[in-house]
Amino acid sequence: MTASLLRRKPLHVESGGERRLARTLGWPHLVALGVGAIVGTGILTLIGVGAGKAGPAVILSFAIAGTICACAALAYAEMATAIPVSGSAYTYSYVVLGELPAWIVGWSLILEYSLVVSAVAVGWSGYAAPLLARWLGVPMALMQGPEAGGIVNLPAIGIIVVVAGLLLRGTRESATLNAVLVLVKIAALIVFVACALPAFEAAHLEPFSPFGFSKSVQADGVERGIMAAAAIIFFAFYGFDAIATAAEETRNPGRDLTIGIVGSMLACVLIYVAVAVAAVGAVAYTRFADSPEPLALILRELGRPRVAHYLAASAVIALPTVILAFFYGQSRIFFTMARDGMLPERLARVSSRGTPVRITLFTAAIVVVLAGFIPLSQLAALANAGTLAAFIAVAACMLVMRARAPDAPRTFRAPAPWVIGPVTILGCGYLFFSLPSQTQFWFVIWNALGVAFYLLYGRRRAGIADV
Repeated sequence: MTASLLRRKPLHVESGGERRLARTLGWPHLVALGVGAIVGTGILTLIGVGAGKAGPAVILSFAIAGTICACAALAYAEMATAIPVSGSAYTYSYVVLGELPAWIVGWSLILEYSLVVSAVAVGWSGYAAPLLARWLGVPMALMQGPEAGGIVNLPAIGIIVVVAGLLLRGTRESATLNAVLVLVKIAALIVFVACALPAFEAAHLEPFSPFGFSKSVQADGVERGIMAAAAIIFFAFYGFDAIATAAEETRNPGRDLTIGIVGSMLACVLIYVAVAVAAVGAVAYTRFADSPEPLALILRELGRPRVAHYLAASAVIALPTVILAFFYGQSRIFFTMARDGMLPERLARVSSRGTPVRITLFTAAIVVVLAGFIPLSQLAALANAGTLAAFIAVAACMLVMRARAPDAPRTFRAPAPWVIGPVTILGCGYLFFSLPSQTQFWFVIWNALGVAFYLLYGRRRAGIADV
């Protein structure tokens, strides 16, 4: 039994016939997919949450979270080009670490992607529901989910159905539309920086770090500190891992995956730090801390209400790119696990266009239930926990591969791997323990359920032999 728990998938995995995905994507699609996933509700809302936890030092929180994610991105780029098939961290762990670790990583990714898709859909609904209620002439109560006192969040369900339909049309078509919407989103953030930066005042940075560096419980019972903020802001950075799930659909994986992962991450770190500096310098952090729309609030404080409306409208138009990127990644994780036999194999069928129709519909059903009926305000941090586990696994896979097969073909080799890898592992571990204690508890419960499912179903049905 121990041997079966640690059996590994062969390094070079080929799939064919009805279970092979079509190669239709180039590096511009991948960069847009990464930026579309990374730049979303995180920067639009979490800068307020982060400021409430760290004060002006939220700038450092962004830099720390971005540095750790950049190291993880380099590890992802190396592993994605060495193992250019669908599945991302799940597949790398299966090839390098063994079946049970791969299952735990895949189960953690399911947690990450499902909650992100659902949470972003609910966040989009918050912007769109008032507009839809006014346009359709229906009571606002019909547009609200459980968190707002309603029964079902119809706009959140609707946007998920639209994105699922777009993905069913084909990967290339959805990626092209995603690229256009990403430009809308980036333009809105550039406009914010252009309006806020001229109002920068050094006095707004005093005191710079009112709550200290490490996570600590304050007098009001809230956990604050630079690292407490970084652990939540981390949500705003990840998304580049969705690019790795596209490896099997990339025309030139060795070149395009590297450009997509590293390029999108570098672009977003620069954008986020610029937005954080402009926001904290323009208005005292206490005026937008914990606001659900901090950037729009800052613009209104600066007497720019029209620009604030433009920012909100851009969010309504462009936030679906985040849903698309993570929905895409979720369906590909499910697809790969089904193709490996860990989930029902009939879900791994693809259409004549090379699109995994069944798994896309299966994924849509899961996230529709989460977004439409379940309040997510207390569960969103679980997405961070799942991502941190996956990042640690990818960095470990890179180090193990460097030791086990130093001469194996790698189109991209991470610089200073024995620095990059430990920084990723230790940094992600520290961020995990900086998450709220309740989040850590539920993450353990989730993975205990996953291991039970694996032992009862996945272990006996996995489609590989010992190697």
